[in-house]
Amino acid sequence: MNGPTWVKNLSLTLWSIWSWFVFGVCMLAALPIMAFTWVVTAPFDPPRYWTGLIFRKTTVIHQKLNPLWKFKVKGPFPENPRNPYVMVSNHESFVDILLISHLPWEMKWLSKTENFKIPVAGWNMRLAKDIQLVRGDHESGAAAMVECAKRLDQKVSVMIFPEGTRSFEGDLLPFKPGAFKLAIEKQLPILPLACHGTAPALRKHDWRQGRSNAELRVLDPISTEGMTLDDVDRLANMVRECIRAELRSMGRDLDIPPVTGREPRESDSVSTAETDDSETDAAVDTPVDIRNGSGVTAPR
Repeated sequence: MNGPTWVKNLSLTLWSIWSWFVFGVCMLAALPIMAFTWVVTAPFDPPRYWTGLIFRKTTVIHQKLNPLWKFKVKGPFPENPRNPYVMVSNHESFVDILLISHLPWEMKWLSKTENFKIPVAGWNMRLAKDIQLVRGDHESGAAAMVECAKRLDQKVSVMIFPEGTRSFEGDLLPFKPGAFKLAIEKQLPILPLACHGTAPALRKHDWRQGRSNAELRVLDPISTEGMTLDDVDRLANMVRECIRAELRSMGRDLDIPPVTGREPRESDSVSTAETDDSETDAAVDTPVDIRNGSGVTAPR
């Protein structure tokens, strides 16, 4: 290994240790503040909007203290964040979550139940009233979509990755229908997001971080007014093409995998079907009638 490469790898390792330390401190510091906010706002904030917003803002502090990551967020932003949206985005990296959390309003996230068991971070997720999902369990997926509908009824947006997992391919994976069924059932708009540049920030199966100049763009909302469940596929394709077009304008080449900035490893070539760590794979593909709060299959 030559000198410059050795220095570069050592630098990334040391900065990664620092970054994860800061992340842990941010999570720990947020816990009592969130708990206090949870108690004070309980009488008038059942969805824990303000508690959750504090949780998201810890990621902003973390990113500012991480010299490896530079994030940029562009609008147009919704005029009233309490007019809820079903928010959807492409998925390059775990860091997409941290980037999207820079948006100046609260949204509730679907997350696999294992994450809620993580000390401190999982407790914060519970306080924020994020939505648990047992990965691969369609009953859990149906229940999660019902919970999403409740948050929307409480004027809080929900965030879903319709690809279901991060892809090692160049193009976006097909969008699963759950988010679009939810939006049509509730007659609420889809708010598409385009994330680009997070792949180098944290490669899958690697704890070390990399240098990243990532950008998030908020696209124009897409109305579902007057749509029925027969329009789910058309809506999903419309949103997917909208995000694809924006990614191309941001400089992403959809013919090659997202650039990680590091040499590929053998484990990176395993198919997504074998390595799917999706936080939403069951929920986004589960047909649910959420108009009456039930978990039964919705008639088409």
